[in-house]
Amino acid sequence: MNEQSIFHLISDITKQEGVSCILIGGFAVNYHKVTRQTADADFLITKDGFEKITDHLKNAGYRKDLEQENFAQFKSTKLSLMDLDFIFVNQETLEQILNESHKTRIAHQEFFIPSLNHLIALKLHSIKHNQKIRLTRDLPDIINLIRINEVNIKDEQFRRLCLKYGTKELYRLIEEAI
Repeated sequence: MNEQSIFHLISDITKQEGVSCILIGGFAVNYHKVTRQTADADFLITKDGFEKITDHLKNAGYRKDLEQENFAQFKSTKLSLMDLDFIFVNQETLEQILNESHKTRIAHQEFFIPSLNHLIALKLHSIKHNQKIRLTRDLPDIINLIRINEVNIKDEQFRRLCLKYGTKELYRLIEEAI
């Protein structure tokens, strides 16, 4: 396996195991024109897909730091590799996001990035289900994504997205910020 970077590693093991994943988090935010530092790489994946790559990650120098029903975090034992977060979704959700995703190249490796609306929906969902931790992390990303990409927050489709994946209160906070 090519271990030049985390991107080579993930690309190699997902191809080897026939697993689809989507790059989310800070790298996806950056793709959508908002500059943000990130200390880890975040991926959307099915639980089955994750289980297929777990041993490869351990063999590459990762240790599982945390695993919950819909989330796993791996810490690198090597300074050269970023930490990893995996968010678990069902196959239907993964395929739906993949169908509207964008391809990008990082470290000469091809990755899928969610569409702007899917990225915002993922962040809204994250805040909705863990507001204490995620509000201060994800709401600024959402607001910057809206501003930089000139999203019309008064559009009915956008409002429905906010209400479906977030809450009325989150939509109100977005309106106030914009």
